[in-house]
Amino acid sequence: MAEVELEKEIFIATELLTNIEEESQVIVHCHMDCTEFADAARIWKSTYIIDNFTGIRYPLIHAEGITMYPHWTHIPQGSSLNFTLFFKGLPKSCKSFDLIEVIPQPGGFECRNIPRNHSDVYHVLFG
Repeated sequence: MAEVELEKEIFIATELLTNIEEESQVIVHCHMDCTEFADAARIWKSTYIIDNFTGIRYPLIHAEGITMYPHWTHIPQGSSLNFTLFFKGLPKSCKSFDLIEVIPQPGGFECRNIPRNHSDVYHVLFG
């Protein structure tokens, strides 16, 4: 009977660890300068971080400081836009990833080969 209880405890512990990993987040702080003319930006829901080893896409969960498609965030000339993107968490095995905005037009946000860190908080500059 004790062996069955131990198996149940191991199963429950494994399930809890899986749920913790699934509920983690990757946070990407983004900075975009507007130097020559007034500009605008927006983020599409079809923005992902992609594990460079497995190719698995992890979806954008939430964005702050930037509007979602089809609306635009105006960036006055000579200023910048700071915004934050929140993604579903990556597995512990991921060593690097790409941030890709998959859209049906040119000019999507893209940053490749971002090295993974222990905090899962990143800073990206878009020009």
